[in-house]
Amino acid sequence: MQVTINRMSQSKTAPSALTICSILGLFLLLAAGQTQARAQSTGPAQQKQPSGTSTAADSSPVANAQQNLYNASGQNGAQPTQDSFHGSIVIDKATSGVLDLSLDDAIQRGLRQNLGLILQTSSVKNANGQRLEELQALLPTVNATASIEVQQINLAAFGLSFPGLNPIIGPFQVVDFRAYLTQNLVNISALKNYIAAKHNFQGAKLTAEDARDLVVLTVGNAYLLCIADAARIEAVNAELATSKVSLDQATAAHDAGTSPRLDVLRAQVDYQNEQQSLISTKNNLEKDKLALARTIGLPLDQAFRLTDLVPFKGLDHVDPEQAFQQALKSRKDLAAYAQQVESASAEKTSAKAYQYPVVSAAGDYGDIGTTPGHSHGTFSATGQISVPILQIAKTKGQEQVADAQFEQSRAKLSDQIQQVNQDVRNSLLDIQSTAKLVESTHSNVELATEALSEAQQRFRAGVSDNLPVSQAQSQTEQANDQYISALYQHNVAKLSLARALGAAQTNYKDYLGGK
Repeated sequence: MQVTINRMSQSKTAPSALTICSILGLFLLLAAGQTQARAQSTGPAQQKQPSGTSTAADSSPVANAQQNLYNASGQNGAQPTQDSFHGSIVIDKATSGVLDLSLDDAIQRGLRQNLGLILQTSSVKNANGQRLEELQALLPTVNATASIEVQQINLAAFGLSFPGLNPIIGPFQVVDFRAYLTQNLVNISALKNYIAAKHNFQGAKLTAEDARDLVVLTVGNAYLLCIADAARIEAVNAELATSKVSLDQATAAHDAGTSPRLDVLRAQVDYQNEQQSLISTKNNLEKDKLALARTIGLPLDQAFRLTDLVPFKGLDHVDPEQAFQQALKSRKDLAAYAQQVESASAEKTSAKAYQYPVVSAAGDYGDIGTTPGHSHGTFSATGQISVPILQIAKTKGQEQVADAQFEQSRAKLSDQIQQVNQDVRNSLLDIQSTAKLVESTHSNVELATEALSEAQQRFRAGVSDNLPVSQAQSQTEQANDQYISALYQHNVAKLSLARALGAAQTNYKDYLGGK
């Protein structure tokens, strides 16, 4: 307790010793009560101990590292999930014309407006905010207060009574203008907390960069699916025209009396089946175009046409081990996992440092008096060492929690390395198998088309009925659909390889166009 008496007025008559002692004791009592009241509110005693995360006993653990995109649980709506990458924000308004949309345009729009990427970018800001909060525990803290206090005291309430002295003192006022400074000089726990938050921030930035690859994969897949739908519509239109020719032939042969009514009915069923297939395929294209628009932030009522076809182009042989080594250097999610391990290591050291002494300094300076014009400067300076004496359970518990998080982070990093290896090898296997499928299904299309032509010629010559024609049309439709599916799967496999190598954003054109 510190009491400062700036000045006292001198009485004209010399009082007795008993009176002087009584008055002095009264003023000491009043000063003590006033100082205690200020200490309980905004006084210097409150400011001497650094607050919040700056002390060893009260330091809060750093928030857990940003979850990787593949581990997002979706429980927090502000965090990106796999479904978030199928959404977007719409900035532009729909125009009356038809928009030409290339694959590159779609990807660039997705990188600007995709919801998953926007949410991940917000997570970076959140991690940076946590880093700054932990940094404050290492920086000086300065606060200022201005107060005016008016009191009237009844001495009788305290059991004090002096002969000839009125027990009611006051009213009187105290004006105080004061600034407070606190600073941690040595705080290992706060330092390690800041280092952990710094690694979390770096990990969040790396995860945001990895999210850009995922946007490219998502948008590219949606665009390729629309291309496949458009190819199916083209194939169904050709099959519809062929069915119309077969129907006309059957009708003409029936009218000429050379073919039974059954051939006409069979041809009509085939023609109507193709019409139904065309309706369904067009509907699928429109729905997939809506999904693409949702992914890249286009207004859903905006009409657009695809300008890229992405034909089949083979990919040169890629050695799996070399590709894996490239992925280890390029994958941003792996680097983010490594940052999580560093963060968990710092948190582990921070938990152990809770039992270390904390050295801090605090001080205040201000003017105090009855009025601003009748005041005098006062100050206090305090150095403090805070040492936890007996908190064994808390310290051991924090150490075990931090150690468990550290082991989990290392295990996740090790597992993610193997996952990347599997992603690379799966993509290469898919590329090889789908390339063979493209070759095989393309041959099937040629054979089915030739078989259809032979069946039509035989029916036209009257050698057979149109049952072989109907069967050949069905086989041709199936062969075309399998060929289109194989092309789509092959292109998606190449795009998946680019993502597995961590090069989807920068080199997706090389992989889709062959290399």
